[in-house]
Amino acid sequence: MSALHDLTALEQGALVAAGELTPLALAEHYLDRAARLDDVGAFATLATERAHAHAWHLTQRGRPADAGPLWGLPTAVKDLNATAGVRTTFGSAAYADFVPEVSDSVTLSLEEGGLVWLGKTAASEFGSPCYTEPAGLPAAVTPWDRGRMAGGSSGGAAAAVAAGLVPLAQGSDGGGSIRIPASCCGLVGLKPSRGRVSGAPLYGEPTGLATSGPIARTVRDAAALLDVLAVHRAGDPYPPPAGPASFLGACDEAPGRLRVARFAEPVITDAHVHPDVLQAWEDASDLLRSLGHEVVDVPVPLPREAVATFETCWAVLTALSPAPAGREHLLRPLTTWLADRGRAVSGPEFGLALGAMRRHAATALEALAGFDAVLTPTLADVPLPVGAIRDDEHPEADFEAQKRFTPWTSLWNVTGSPAVSLPLHQTPTGLPVGVMLAAHPGQDATLLRLAAQVETAAQKQEPTAWHHRRPPGWERP
Repeated sequence: MSALHDLTALEQGALVAAGELTPLALAEHYLDRAARLDDVGAFATLATERAHAHAWHLTQRGRPADAGPLWGLPTAVKDLNATAGVRTTFGSAAYADFVPEVSDSVTLSLEEGGLVWLGKTAASEFGSPCYTEPAGLPAAVTPWDRGRMAGGSSGGAAAAVAAGLVPLAQGSDGGGSIRIPASCCGLVGLKPSRGRVSGAPLYGEPTGLATSGPIARTVRDAAALLDVLAVHRAGDPYPPPAGPASFLGACDEAPGRLRVARFAEPVITDAHVHPDVLQAWEDASDLLRSLGHEVVDVPVPLPREAVATFETCWAVLTALSPAPAGREHLLRPLTTWLADRGRAVSGPEFGLALGAMRRHAATALEALAGFDAVLTPTLADVPLPVGAIRDDEHPEADFEAQKRFTPWTSLWNVTGSPAVSLPLHQTPTGLPVGVMLAAHPGQDATLLRLAAQVETAAQKQEPTAWHHRRPPGWERP
């Protein structure tokens, strides 16, 4: 008989909808696992009493008639997202004792959707590094090899889902921070289109690079969570992209025959690409062709000079996340180095960089206008050992190593396009390797239709793939 955590999020939600399972029973099951089995650095803070009380309230109230398919399910909130009354550290020792007075839109959307968040998942400091090794906490690791990184900055969220501590979770992505850990942990990680998910009430990200999105074990679970997160608030700076009535419903629709561009040349820096990464990309190309899609090799659509522009904006974003007065010494060397770079940028220089980034985005989108989707690797390497990238003595070398590990993901943050990492491959030793698909801005439904089709076809080829694969330690009671 399957344990609760063996089931997909939608399967668990169906049991709740049928009255065979309560939100309280689910919360207790996952709270117990999170308290006993978190040897992957998933949680920065467990909000056990709050989660238990919320699940009890939902159970007593009963499932509303208009509830979505994830109503009553446990989830988690990334430690970059504000949660009223619950500690939010932004992955930094400088904010170790910070408790927000308000929750942000993502947290509220989860609660409004009837999900019970169990706590805060570990994140890298201010969401900057592509690894999750927060001060004073264990590193977030992939459960497929607990000596290797879960990626970042949503490493804790991915580790929690991959280890069966929550059925699905929210992450955020300003340069790949959902897709990187999804690849490292063998999960589906979706960065939605710019404007799809509200950044209220702080709106502290003026570049448009970052957004929240789902991390899950299946495409359909991710689509269902996007339905919950895709809320437009009155003050949002970007108009909501057009979308279907339901992103989950879109997964049941055939995508039709698509033109898919592909390239594997690194975008933002020269990088050695692991043979298993290239094999995963080639296998995905063959799978797309077998589904009737046209797959076309194209040149990299973003010029290298765009990288300096992106880095200027990234450094300014870091400078916009200062430590409280008197606690600057608690910041990581990488954060200090990036913030110093950001503070050296004048207002006019930042304005020019934003304009240049918009023009680079337009150039890339124009080059890809004749295609429906784009296929690239997600990462240049398999999950690396913990500490392989971090270099506190030489933060500039740390930053360059991050670029070599993630040479494709930030392209889609620049363009504002939806992009998803799919767990299509594993190495002979069992390490997960993701492959990335992207679509035009606003075409999240097209991307999900294609991803769901790929998932179905891949599982027919290998029935034990995707969410049927279990990492070491999964079966622990």
